[in-house]
Amino acid sequence: MRLKTHPQAVEQSSPRINPESKTAHENNHSRSSAPHCSSPRSEHLALAARATNDAVRDWDVKSGTLSWPQGLETLLGFKSAAVPQEIAFWQKQIHPDDRARTIASIREALADADCWTGEYRFRCANGSCIHLLERAVIVRSERDESVRFLGSLMDITARKQLQDQLVRSQKMDAFGQLAGGVAHDFNNFLTTILGYSDLLLDENGVKGANAKHVGEIRSAAKRASALTSQLLAFSRKQALEPRVVEVNTVITHLERSLLRLLGENIFVECLHRSSNPAHVRVDAAQLTQIILNLAVNARDAMPDGGRLTIGTATVRLDENSQPVGCTDQLRAGEYALISITDDGVGMSDEVKAHLFEPFFTTKNEGRGSGLGLATSYGIVRQSGGHICVESHLGKGTMVSIYLPKVAPPPAPTYTKPGVKKLAPGTETILVLEDDVSVRHISVRVLRALGYQVLEAANGDDAQRLITFECKRKVDLLLTDMVMPQMSGRDFADWLAQTSPETKVVFISGYLDESMQAADRCRDGIFFLPKPFDPEQLATTVREALDC
Repeated sequence: MRLKTHPQAVEQSSPRINPESKTAHENNHSRSSAPHCSSPRSEHLALAARATNDAVRDWDVKSGTLSWPQGLETLLGFKSAAVPQEIAFWQKQIHPDDRARTIASIREALADADCWTGEYRFRCANGSCIHLLERAVIVRSERDESVRFLGSLMDITARKQLQDQLVRSQKMDAFGQLAGGVAHDFNNFLTTILGYSDLLLDENGVKGANAKHVGEIRSAAKRASALTSQLLAFSRKQALEPRVVEVNTVITHLERSLLRLLGENIFVECLHRSSNPAHVRVDAAQLTQIILNLAVNARDAMPDGGRLTIGTATVRLDENSQPVGCTDQLRAGEYALISITDDGVGMSDEVKAHLFEPFFTTKNEGRGSGLGLATSYGIVRQSGGHICVESHLGKGTMVSIYLPKVAPPPAPTYTKPGVKKLAPGTETILVLEDDVSVRHISVRVLRALGYQVLEAANGDDAQRLITFECKRKVDLLLTDMVMPQMSGRDFADWLAQTSPETKVVFISGYLDESMQAADRCRDGIFFLPKPFDPEQLATTVREALDC
């Protein structure tokens, strides 16, 4: 049922209301009769409104007059005396991105509706924005014209933040699953590339320039393997282990990726201010992700272009020489410093105070997850280091990563692929792999080493091969873990009932899909991660057979 008022009452349908005084109607009545006592019903409604801690706005649609019976100061922070009693004030405080949508929605409701509900962001007196849910009733005249709009404004900021966190978490989980799946399939391709590259290098006829070209192919496959490791790390499908890396080398490998990532309007400059190598103990993939994340943040702070400078240095700190912008004191000692500097818009002190909080972001809705800096902070602290931020509005930002220096690792011994003689064998091996390229290269390598090899593309074919066709004992099962219909683990369990003495080597691009902890410790269970080369395959197979 629509709320209507008589035409002669339209002019008084939206009086200015003071929460602590009588209404205009009551004041008029008091002049012509005995003192007015508020009814229990009106008092009850007033108390109920106060209990909700909501704001109430009363808008006279005809005149544009706006009054605030409740919540203008307690919820929104405005003093009544300083606020103009006109609808333009409310419209001006709505977030610019929500203003047109909200006003248009109310205009439609005023044309032919009895109520209105909407959500929008509103700027409070202190400059902060809160999310409001407004529920309003529209009073109409006998001529069906909207004359009064009475709305209750509820602060739903906390609820919106929880919803946004859930959405971000779901998006990250979905992207993580996608990244893990892509990396898993890509590892199959890399296994094939590495395998056939090594076979070519073993051929006597491949020498000189041809051998160099094949070597470049193999090196590219190894770099691609490192990229898939980062994807698997992001999707949490691969364990991350810290190791000793040299910071200048990490930055050098990133330069080309940064140029493609940041765009043409960002000038990238890398400065290595220390000629001596600076080694740190950190997960290389994590450190790479931190630098990329900081570089992207710097790019977003320079929408019209600018300069991004990445510098490295070695510094010695003590109690009297602490870096600017660090929230915690660094222990005395030598540190490797990685600095990322931009000449962008900078940050206020308020933003810097919340910079490393999870889900805090200054980017527009849908552009930032608010997890990048929080994750980076945690990784650096776990590595014994600190992140320090120095920034001023209009003057750019410098983020400094301090990581404790460690002793350099021993120089690695390089072995040319194919030079090391692979361990041969004569046992019978069943290769169960659904990817045809990985299966063919594995079979070819093992047969070249002297093994008797059976092959199957799925668990059903392998069961039929073992049950009806194979007349000899299978000494080792080499199986992928992730396959359609029957997984490698399920087939291994079935084979254990038929041939319990058969050893097993699981292969997979997913580390967490390999085995439970008890399975890894059990005799006869081995794991070979993808991508692998012929030497890794031969070594793992021989170790499994000899255990």
